[in-house]
Amino acid sequence: MKGIVLAGGSGTRLHPLTLNVSKQTLPIYDKPMIYYPISTLMLADIKNILIISTPSHLSLFSDLLGDGSQFGVNFEYKIQEKPGGIAEAFLVADSYIENEKTCLILGDNIFYGDNFSNKLKSARGNTGSTVFAYFVNDPERFGVVNFDDNLNALSIEEKPINPKSNYAVTGLYFYDENVLDYVKNLSPSDRGELEITDLNKIYLEKKQLKVELLDENFTWLDSGTHESLLESSNFVAETQNKKNEYIACLEEIAFKKNWITSEDVNKAALRYQKNTYGKYLASLI
Repeated sequence: MKGIVLAGGSGTRLHPLTLNVSKQTLPIYDKPMIYYPISTLMLADIKNILIISTPSHLSLFSDLLGDGSQFGVNFEYKIQEKPGGIAEAFLVADSYIENEKTCLILGDNIFYGDNFSNKLKSARGNTGSTVFAYFVNDPERFGVVNFDDNLNALSIEEKPINPKSNYAVTGLYFYDENVLDYVKNLSPSDRGELEITDLNKIYLEKKQLKVELLDENFTWLDSGTHESLLESSNFVAETQNKKNEYIACLEEIAFKKNWITSEDVNKAALRYQKNTYGKYLASLI
């Protein structure tokens, strides 16, 4: 399975913070924002990851992340020339996907909760497509999915006036090897973009859209505004201090999966020895 992190857009909701940088390079407490979606893919045992960003921002990510070997993964990079919708990411990644199953995650989405790895592995094993749903009090602001007792999707709508459920579709999607063919047959929406909801509706019509529920023990954060950026940083800081375990520590995830060695972790610990991140890495070995 291939992974894609969509880290494009102009980040206008975060201006002036993002006037000359990518939103996904901003800090969420002690790590760049993009570490968090990458950690989700790694927890799903995905090692081949494509980062998609704008022409002016892509080099920021390649400079930050390199080839991924320090995390035991393989990073590649592609440009999205201009915003064309979430589903357009698959057209950008056409040659990269090579008819493999794919997981797409938005670059500003943060997930945290017990047994998250098990839910990710369950989604990997599903046929068709799987979306992750989270209970919200204001579903009209989101894509909304309704489902039966077996977690088969019954409907999916984008920002409905009268939502059929309170479950928002998060920015994490699993697709089978047919996704590229389906995207190539999508028509742009009224705003000129290839919509992810329209792609999911194709799987819904084929009765191949499953739902993974993130219950009240999970946290889902979209860090796209000044307020949510602060909320996310506070959440990470408080959780790490309370539980004495780090969120989205890529070296730790890789080490526990035997993708990197204790020598690799020690090298990273020395690199960051002047801060608590380095001390945490040192405590792992």
